[in-house]
Amino acid sequence: MFDESLLDNPDGLSRADLHGLLRGAAESGARVRTAVRNAAEAGIGALQPDGRPRAVLVAGPGPAGGSTADLLAALAGDTCPVTLIRPSGVAPAPGALRWALPGWTGPLDLLLVASPDGTEPGLAVLLEQAYRRGCSVVTVTPAGSPLADATAQVRGLAIPLTTTLYETTMASGEQPPEDAPEVLPTGPGTLWSLLTPLLVLADRLGLAETPPSALEALADRLDQIAERCGPAIATYSNPAKTLAAELADTLPLIWTEGELAAAAGRRFATVLAALAGRPALAGELPEALTAHSALLAGDFAAGADPEDFFRDRVEEPEALHARVVLLREREPAVTSPAPAARELALHRDTPVSELEPAEGCGPLETAAELLAITDFAAVYLALASSP
Repeated sequence: MFDESLLDNPDGLSRADLHGLLRGAAESGARVRTAVRNAAEAGIGALQPDGRPRAVLVAGPGPAGGSTADLLAALAGDTCPVTLIRPSGVAPAPGALRWALPGWTGPLDLLLVASPDGTEPGLAVLLEQAYRRGCSVVTVTPAGSPLADATAQVRGLAIPLTTTLYETTMASGEQPPEDAPEVLPTGPGTLWSLLTPLLVLADRLGLAETPPSALEALADRLDQIAERCGPAIATYSNPAKTLAAELADTLPLIWTEGELAAAAGRRFATVLAALAGRPALAGELPEALTAHSALLAGDFAAGADPEDFFRDRVEEPEALHARVVLLREREPAVTSPAPAARELALHRDTPVSELEPAEGCGPLETAAELLAITDFAAVYLALASSP
């Protein structure tokens, strides 16, 4: 059950937040600034690239690797193809996963490995493959981890992962404080720790325009969103709490327009499942209008009720009904499918939630707006749905 009253109870939210999710979301801007410094200290500024790589390959465990590749691809645009290497294995556990380079990989390509843990033997094997192929390697992983050591052995560049004090304690094997929260690999903040050093590298290689000024603006925007979406801000003026309340007891259909919005939409669907335990479907417009149209007319339609209207519902859980979440990068243009999407949803009596960055935002600030607000919303939905 979703307890909407908890959203306006900061103390109650704090007690329910056993994993430190709200703190992780709030400290994203600080993580960006620290990650920029870590990247500089690791030597990215001293790199003398001979041009752009032919292709960029991204690998990593869990949802973080996929989200990192998604966002890099969206920011790089058509300057360079960015491909995610998906693992195979019997279980998502260190030692069980294996990654393999595509057959065409060679000296002109770049392998990026993003690992919040750095203990996956399969990633070390991947680095050895890259070394034999002559492929350049850059990793973002905790300092002193097995993956960082493996990076040094293949003459790659290892950038220390930005962590909190508690996460550093966990990585060192020390006993954490009794009141320390459990760190989740999909928690807010982790994505920015992994992505930011790669943005610094992308700017150095000419893959994307992410200079220091843009990264500082990114951190500032994340701080501003944390203030707007914080637990002390009432639901009526808090976009993340409002979105969480709107999505309670619904099947979110996340419709996106634009590459950055598509990456944010897929990330939102991932964290809704991983943090809040809620199913969600993400699709890009205009294809989503066809792919999800039947959901707006079937059992998930807002007016669907297969049983008698007068039956006793007290002991029955409320049925899920679809709700469209429309994520856009900018105001709809003349050729935008957004008006048709809104019209279809309203014609099927399906409510619509919309999220769009402020006018004049650059790509990084646009990504920050869409990712941070949806991350906060997933956290609030998870906390207010706790037993």
